[in-house]
Amino acid sequence: MRALILVGGYGTRLRPLTLSCPKPLVEFANKPMIIHQIEALKAAGCTEVVLAINYQPEVMMGFIEEWQEKLDVKIVCSQEKEPMGTAGPLALARDMLDDGKGTPFFVLNSDVICDYPLKDMLDFHKARGAEATILVTKVDDPTKYGVVVMDEYGQVQRFVEKPKEFVGDKINAGIYVCSPSILKRIELRPTSIEREVFPHVAADNLLYAYTLNGYWMDVGQPKDYLKGLHLYLDSMAIRQSPLLAKGPGISGNVLVDPSAKIGEGCLIGPDVSISAGCVIGNGVRLSHCVVMRGVHIKDHSKVDLCIIGWDSRVGAWSRLENHCVLGEDVQCKDELYLNGAIVLPHKEIKESVASPAIIL
Repeated sequence: MRALILVGGYGTRLRPLTLSCPKPLVEFANKPMIIHQIEALKAAGCTEVVLAINYQPEVMMGFIEEWQEKLDVKIVCSQEKEPMGTAGPLALARDMLDDGKGTPFFVLNSDVICDYPLKDMLDFHKARGAEATILVTKVDDPTKYGVVVMDEYGQVQRFVEKPKEFVGDKINAGIYVCSPSILKRIELRPTSIEREVFPHVAADNLLYAYTLNGYWMDVGQPKDYLKGLHLYLDSMAIRQSPLLAKGPGISGNVLVDPSAKIGEGCLIGPDVSISAGCVIGNGVRLSHCVVMRGVHIKDHSKVDLCIIGWDSRVGAWSRLENHCVLGEDVQCKDELYLNGAIVLPHKEIKESVASPAIIL
């Protein structure tokens, strides 16, 4: 089986992190975001993954060289010369996706984190003779999304964008199973699979929806990224994953890379991930935050609801809160207060930021 992951976007919502690397390679729970998806695809029987890329192709090629052997999955690139939307990349990679035997393939948006029920979704797709199957997830407030309206068998009847009145509570979760016949419907041009392809498949009664029972989050912006981490770690706890940290000073669900060093008297958690090569000083308080590779947080600092980018330094007796995002290699002096600061890479912060601001 084959799969296509849409990684062509610029990742503007996750800046300043995506100023240093493409969004799919930004760490999530201590490994690149896209690795979670490729591992799930491999578990579902995929042997070849196509990355539809547009932004920073040379970085993506380096990623392929590093991870293809580690994962034992063939990873190839389909490079767009211009942004092709969500359907154009399928037409561009037509020869890579259609094996000539009618085998279905997966299509995924690169910033979706969930339980990935790919095997069950594939069985559902085959059992109904579908041309395409959409993974849908239930939300509390469907007025903010495009709602998928379907019957009791999962056959999609129509789509309603941001409905004013209740028509359903299932939304498109950004993961699809497609049969190769769908490729005949897609022209080689920038086009949307959701708006320009799926309505025609639905009109032919060949579009189905499979409902996700577990958690789901689009982690393409900082607040959702942190919420997604909470859901992911909670899922690890439910599965009783041995990777979750235990011991004195650990509160709730915490993920710590074995190479990270943590000082004495710290209180860490809940909902924290600490990546490789990090150094956490004595008496540090971390909660609801992400500490990326190579970060150094000095003694007695407090970090809550923040993302600390690669190789950054947080000074002693500092306090960071309210969705601060530090880009790569940000240096913060001692005894600073940062409230909702968005700091671009390679900056030195010498003064407190009392109100949310972008530090250029």
